[in-house]
Amino acid sequence: MDLRPDPRLHRHQRGLPLVTPDALHQAILDLVREVSRTVILPRYQKLATHEVEAKAADDVVTIADHESEAMLAEGLAKIADVPIVGEEAAFADATVFGRLTGDCWIVDPLDGTRNFARGQPPFGILIAMAQGGVAHSGWIYDVLTERFCVAHAGKGAFVNGERVTARTTGEEKPVAAVSLLFMDMAKRDGVLAGIGDHYRLVDVPWCAAEQYPRLALGVNDLSLFERTLAWDHAAGALWLNEAGGKAARLDGSPYRVDEGDRTGLLGAANPALWEQMAQRLAELPD
Repeated sequence: MDLRPDPRLHRHQRGLPLVTPDALHQAILDLVREVSRTVILPRYQKLATHEVEAKAADDVVTIADHESEAMLAEGLAKIADVPIVGEEAAFADATVFGRLTGDCWIVDPLDGTRNFARGQPPFGILIAMAQGGVAHSGWIYDVLTERFCVAHAGKGAFVNGERVTARTTGEEKPVAAVSLLFMDMAKRDGVLAGIGDHYRLVDVPWCAAEQYPRLALGVNDLSLFERTLAWDHAAGALWLNEAGGKAARLDGSPYRVDEGDRTGLLGAANPALWEQMAQRLAELPD
């Protein structure tokens, strides 16, 4: 991967040796592999009942989520000593969200927990680094396949070290994966009625670590997300944009990690597809 050093990365090495992006990627890859090998894979399809807890409506958390987040937090602090915003830490203490306005790591320790708890793929690890509410670096790791997606702002998107350019499915009706779980019923019905004739609608994989790669690798053309929490989207939105696709708010504004519970995010394999879908959504009745 031929990337020149990025000065924004260097500022994050507080008291640590300066590192090149390649060295940073390798450190992240080593860490997520170790976390996967140590605490995630040993529990895959082997979770005891007491190791899965209800977290919220239609949401669960497992012992692997907690142990993965703890191990990632420890490892990331050694790479760059900036505040960490982990999904489980933020769920337990809402003040953690305040860290998103400054320099921080953003971590989803086990994205796709619903799938993992059911003993099925996909699931992965999402890590991003942000500054001033904007993600500038992101990593997406598929635990089972070891696919490793990397992006830095202005540097392009990579999969397993190879630069990628987003491509469409090429289907006559673009393939759209629409996340409905967090939409209220009235909005859900309106969205499906308004776009159903224009797209081939498919299920989402319940895993952003899988959905974002699908948008660039010719599997899906578009995806509409209702809930847009930072740990689910910081790395993926950056990676898709760097691949030449487009991820943005429905009004066209860039995705920011510090916008709290703001809803609505659209990703597409190219800007033209994004514009078409955004226009159709804007024309839906309130």
